[in-house]
Amino acid sequence: MNQTKTNTKASQLDERELIIGCINNDVQYQQILYKQFAPKMMGVSLRYCNSKMEAEDVLQDAFIKIFDKIKTYRGEGSFEGWIRKIVVFTALKSNDKRVRKFEPGSLENVQEQGFDAKAISMLETANLLSILQELPEGYRAVFNLYAIEGYSHKEIGKMLDISDVTSRTQYSRAKQYLIKLLAKYGIQRV
Repeated sequence: MNQTKTNTKASQLDERELIIGCINNDVQYQQILYKQFAPKMMGVSLRYCNSKMEAEDVLQDAFIKIFDKIKTYRGEGSFEGWIRKIVVFTALKSNDKRVRKFEPGSLENVQEQGFDAKAISMLETANLLSILQELPEGYRAVFNLYAIEGYSHKEIGKMLDISDVTSRTQYSRAKQYLIKLLAKYGIQRV
């Protein structure tokens, strides 16, 4: 199938047809699904990984799981959300292969600090991703799961096998660390 036909087919497909095509292991449908979701999911993967190469590996592993498990998608919630969840869990599993360090502790010595949101909004996505990648892995995982993915600290605790207090502490420390990184890039606290 040439590129024009693939693009036309993709624009004419509804989500249900795409899913059924993938369930039937139709390579054309799998290519369409990959082209439709891979760029956005690469962004998700990059937030959890230390490098672009590692993020690409995670993305590839995630899509293998997506194609393998697509028959289990029940249509509850958004399909993109279902895909995102697989990418996130694949990235977290990849991080588990390396030692991810969580610092147990309390919120006693954690200070809330603000920063110039206008300056943050002017950062390019690539710069923001590189700043997030500078976070230690434990901080980065909790920060992404809580601030970006929207999981509760209790859910994060279960996912990462840590207490919800440790999750809160890691999140607060991640914010402090981010403030230092942002200052390094010339973004001031308010």
